[in-house]
Amino acid sequence: MVIAKWIVEIHNSTIQVFILGVVFSTKNNVFSKKKGMLTLKIAFIAHDQKKNDLVNFAMAYESILSKHELYSTGTTGTRIMENTNLNIHRFNSGPLGGDQEIGALIAKNLMDIVIFFRDPLTAQPHEPDILALIRLCDVYSIPLATNMGTAEILIHGLERGDLKWRNIVHGKQNKENISKNLKIDEGIE
Repeated sequence: MVIAKWIVEIHNSTIQVFILGVVFSTKNNVFSKKKGMLTLKIAFIAHDQKKNDLVNFAMAYESILSKHELYSTGTTGTRIMENTNLNIHRFNSGPLGGDQEIGALIAKNLMDIVIFFRDPLTAQPHEPDILALIRLCDVYSIPLATNMGTAEILIHGLERGDLKWRNIVHGKQNKENISKNLKIDEGIE
């Protein structure tokens, strides 16, 4: 008889312990209990003319977003953190490679949602990087919102549990990486 099954996973100085379907997560040695099997990884990107819109979006949905791992390009992440209590891992700014850093996580299937408020009326000097990021979202079936309307639909779906299918993706990755990254204890029989 198995009494408990637990999995320990380490990501960027965050330790997550999965016990009986509940996630206990630690960052800086403080554990917090989060419902569900997995927290999703959400990336924020916004062009200059759309940064205020994304900050307002993050403020409006802070209670939902705070339950997940958040990533962002540099300036966008700074602006969101200045106006909320959200903790965001910030990459370089978009034109300096931040889009590509997020794209690298997408290519490894390590990002679950991308919220990218684009300015379609202004030419961007790093347009090829933007198109590559969008293409990667399509290749890896990563939900992508490029405007407020779509972002709200995604965030409400996230709250309802409509994105639980991402747990299957993560479950498959976890099984493939057991020998490398995970310790599993089957418990006492």
